[in-house]
Amino acid sequence: MLQYIVDFIRNSIAQFDVIRDTIDILLVAFLIYYLLKLTKGTRAMSVLKGLGIILIISWVTAFMRLNAITWVLNYVIASGAIVIVILFQPELRRALEHLGRGRFDRVRMWGKSTQEDGEYIIQEISRALINLAKRRAGALVVVERRTGLAEIYESGTRIGGFISSALIENIFEPNAPLHDGAIMIRGQEIVAAGCFLPLSDDHEISRELGTRHRAALGVSQISDCLCFIVSEETGVISLAREGKLIRYLDMKAIREALAEEYLKKEEKRSFWKRAKDES
Repeated sequence: MLQYIVDFIRNSIAQFDVIRDTIDILLVAFLIYYLLKLTKGTRAMSVLKGLGIILIISWVTAFMRLNAITWVLNYVIASGAIVIVILFQPELRRALEHLGRGRFDRVRMWGKSTQEDGEYIIQEISRALINLAKRRAGALVVVERRTGLAEIYESGTRIGGFISSALIENIFEPNAPLHDGAIMIRGQEIVAAGCFLPLSDDHEISRELGTRHRAALGVSQISDCLCFIVSEETGVISLAREGKLIRYLDMKAIREALAEEYLKKEEKRSFWKRAKDES
């Protein structure tokens, strides 16, 4: 096996055309770079990662001459392009629009929050939710995590402001223009407001829950986000995550849920694990 690898590398080097193959490699690298740049911050990125893993596994199985599993994986890869076109029409349309305009969107990347920043963000979001619940002002607050939700916040109105309880409460003030939609939070920024969320089609959801709760469950089913809901009818604060709903949150529970995202790893409290154990 080792000798086969050595011979393969030696033959590849011997057949390497410096000019032609270098241009070929650079073009492939260029295409991969811009493909990753266009899909960054969207659900398509997760699918591309999955296809990449399958591609690597297929190379390994082909190298080991496992013909059956190699044939199955190659079939999956061959149909992967069609699956991407069907599932990710919005992302592809946006990518082609950027390509036609000759430019690409710039994505603002936030660094990891410091401990002080994390405490401040947790305090501001928690205070806003509690104050909105006291006034029974309906609200939807989505905190983006690893799965990008660019296609959702683009459905709303760009805000681009730092997180503050005053800003969040003002957005959800009854009769305000952006009151009915959701706000999207990425890192330390309120990215957009008035965003439309996909509704869950789970028929087991209680009928007493309204559209806000269905929207929160819907977005939590397609991503790993945290989605806080303030009920306009009861003032109850709930959290949707991983397609599950936790109701009747107080200040402590809200802070613990946000700590998993904004505090350092050694200082996190596993609110979600504890909530699932209690249920």
